[in-house]
Amino acid sequence: MYQYYRRKFSMDRMRRIITSPLFITLSFLVVIFCGLTIKPQESITEIEILKEQVDSMKRTIERLNHQVSSDIVIERPNNSFPKTKPRSEGSRLRILVTGGTGFVGSHLVDKLMKQGHEVIALDNYFTGRKRNVEQWIGHPNFELVHHDVVNPYYIEADQIYHLASPASPPHYMYNPVKTLKTNAIGTVNMLGLARRVKARMLLASTSEIYGDPEIHPQPETYWGHVNTIGPRSCYDEGKRVAESLMMAYQKQEKVEIRIARIFNTFGPKMHMNDGRVVSNFILQALQNQPITIYGEGEQTRSFQYVDDLVDGLISLMNSNTTLPVNLGNPEEYTIKEFAELIKRLVGSNSRIINHPKQEDDPKQRKPDITRAAELLNWKPKISMKEGLKKTIEYFRDELEQEKVKIKK
Repeated sequence: MYQYYRRKFSMDRMRRIITSPLFITLSFLVVIFCGLTIKPQESITEIEILKEQVDSMKRTIERLNHQVSSDIVIERPNNSFPKTKPRSEGSRLRILVTGGTGFVGSHLVDKLMKQGHEVIALDNYFTGRKRNVEQWIGHPNFELVHHDVVNPYYIEADQIYHLASPASPPHYMYNPVKTLKTNAIGTVNMLGLARRVKARMLLASTSEIYGDPEIHPQPETYWGHVNTIGPRSCYDEGKRVAESLMMAYQKQEKVEIRIARIFNTFGPKMHMNDGRVVSNFILQALQNQPITIYGEGEQTRSFQYVDDLVDGLISLMNSNTTLPVNLGNPEEYTIKEFAELIKRLVGSNSRIINHPKQEDDPKQRKPDITRAAELLNWKPKISMKEGLKKTIEYFRDELEQEKVKIKK
C-alpha cells in the first residue's frame, strides 16, 4: 500500500509538472530557439531529428497522462454510488471477503455494501476482475486490497467470507499446486486471522467434495466418492481439507465457523472464458458456434442463480449452525437438455456436437436442501430459466462491448 501511494504521488506530481503551462511554454521556446540557431548549411536531417524529439515528448506526456489516470482513484460524489442502507456504528459490521472481485465474491460485496456494512474485498486477480466492483471504488465503506491469501493478512474484522479459490475446472487445473495451497494454506491464514480478532468465518466449500456421488440427491451427511489422484483432486481435496481445518479450529481454538457447500452457480459477471458449462454454452450459442458436450450429455446438473446463492451465504453466516449446509437449486437437467434450452432461449442456429467424456466427470449432481430449508429458512427464488435469460443478456452485452473495443 505504501508503494502504491508513493507511486501515485510521484506520478501525480510528474503529470502536474509536465502539463503545466510554464513547462509547455519553456519546451516550445527551446524548440524555437534550437530552430533559430540551426545554420543554413546544416542538413535537413538535423531538423527532422528535432521534430522527432518533440513528437516523442508529446507521446511521453500522453502516455504518462493515461498511466496516471488509470492508477488514481477519482473521488466521486456520494450520490454517484449505488444506494446503501444507513446504519449506526453499532450495527455496521466490518466484513472481509476473500476472492471479493470474483464472480460470486463481487455479488456478495454488492449485497453487503447495499446493506450498509463496511466491506474489504481482497483478491489476487487470478480469476477476479476489478471491474466487478468498480461501482464501489472510492466509497467510504469500501476497500479493495490486492493480496494473495497464501500469505498472511492482518486486519480487524467482524466477519470473514472465505471465497478465495479458482472454481472452474480450467482455472483450478491450470495450476493444481496453487489451487491446493490456496485452499489449504489460505484457509489456515484466514482461520488464524479469525482466531486473533474473534471474527466469525464462513468457508465457501463446494459440491465437488461429493466427487462422483453414489447417492442421489446428495445430503450433507454423505461423505463423498472422490478420486484423490484424479485431475479434479486439487480442487476436490483442497476443499475437503479446508472443511477439516474449519472443524479443527472450531473444536480446538473455538473459532465461530460456517460451511457452505455450493452447487453449480451462474449469473452476470461470470468470466466468459472460464470453461464452465453455462458460460461455454451461452457463448457458443450467441456466436452460432457448435455447442460442445463432453460424453453423451446424459450426466445431470442442478444450476442456481447467483442472487439466490448470495442470500443463502448471508443467511448461513448469520445463523447459529456450524454444520455444513448445501446451497443449490434442485432443478435437475441433463447436460444435453441444458444445451437445448440455452440454444432455444438464445435463438441460435448452433449445432450440438459431442466430444470424448472428461475424466472423473460426475454422472449426477443434485443438492438435498432440506437442511438449508429447516435451519436457514432458505430456498431458491429464481428459476433456472429466469436466471438464464438475465445471464444471456449480460453475455450479449459483453460481446457487443468487445466488438466496440476491437473497432477502436
